[in-house]
Amino acid sequence: MKILHTADWHLGQTFHGQERHAEHRAFLDWLLETLVEREADALLVAGDVFDVVNPSLQAQALLYDFIVAAHERLPMLDIVLIAGNHDSGNRIELPAPLMRRLRTHALGRVSWLDDGALDTERLLVPLTDAAGETCAWCLALPFLRPAEVTGHGLARADVSEGEPHNDAPRNDYVAGISRVHEQLIAAARERRLPGQALVAMSHAHLYGAAVSEASERPIVIGGEESISAGLFPADIAYVALGHLHRAQQVGEARIRYSGSPLPLDFSEVTYPHQVVEAVLQGETLAATEAIPVPRPVAMHRVGPNELDAVLAELEALPDDPTLPRERWPWLEVRVALSAPMPDLRARVEAVLEGKALRLLRLERRLPQHEGGPASERVDLEQLGPRKLFERTWEAHWGETPEAEVMADFDRLLQDVLDGKTEDAGTEGRP
Repeated sequence: MKILHTADWHLGQTFHGQERHAEHRAFLDWLLETLVEREADALLVAGDVFDVVNPSLQAQALLYDFIVAAHERLPMLDIVLIAGNHDSGNRIELPAPLMRRLRTHALGRVSWLDDGALDTERLLVPLTDAAGETCAWCLALPFLRPAEVTGHGLARADVSEGEPHNDAPRNDYVAGISRVHEQLIAAARERRLPGQALVAMSHAHLYGAAVSEASERPIVIGGEESISAGLFPADIAYVALGHLHRAQQVGEARIRYSGSPLPLDFSEVTYPHQVVEAVLQGETLAATEAIPVPRPVAMHRVGPNELDAVLAELEALPDDPTLPRERWPWLEVRVALSAPMPDLRARVEAVLEGKALRLLRLERRLPQHEGGPASERVDLEQLGPRKLFERTWEAHWGETPEAEVMADFDRLLQDVLDGKTEDAGTEGRP
């Protein structure tokens, strides 16, 4: 059977204040044609379907229109999508009963049985071929938040009698994630019949995987969220991962991040944006193929360089006045200056006058003088809230914050990033 693996759509993303609905619509139109052309049996969407926990109606319409169109064109296509760390698990699951009638399975959260055991039944999705025969089982694990996996006895380390204890503190969150994976894999092994493959789908950060320069939010505050690829034993034929925007395999060809289909930041311009086709033969992976995603809107990153060189490069940029405005290329300009230049933007915009380009970001790079005021200048975006809090605490109290203080800060910040107000109907993200 053929499976197409994609992730990190981030529908509804605003790019430096600009909407990207036209790009997302173009991608979904291309994806639908690719599914039809390749006669795919299943589509796996490994999280971060939306960019925020409370997506716009237009962003939601993009998803649901795609699902309906896919079912009309490919009535036997199975679609499985999971929530990522940008998604609201409740929102992803809200229309699940309706989507199941379109052979679409939406998993937003894990749940627990009365005896405290993981409810594995709802996380195991049968994948069928064109004849309706179950050829594989998808182990669909949505993004696991700390509050979901650090209870239920999942975070306790297994220590056999007589086995020496590890003095190092165990990361309860990572331990909880590991135990959830292990329980789900055990349940899948019991459920499948001979000849049926196991396909795992997870939204997580694996050790050794390459992160993006700027656009990926830490999946959990504190930095100890990475899990081991060893969680996926050899009898898992394919592992479809989401969260990291750079397409890559982790250790083995069967363990892959599909990456985001579109650049989500100028730092991702050179990434090989793609979806992955995985072909299963019986219980094993027979082949994989990376399918490049056409870029509906070009992105140009000019500089960093001195102003004259940057202006010359801008003059040479391709210009197609026949493009509709929603397809005009995005542009980032980085200029190295020896001194402040108040009219820099005006000079850049003068060169761009009449060109079918959208200037989204103009970065000024001034020299840093040792010991001077510029050396105290801080880029808040690169510094991040955790380090900024540490610096502020130290400046105010004259000492670094204790571990208990940082743990409290991590919990508060995680609550904000997770959109804790979503249960009250006022979901949000900073």
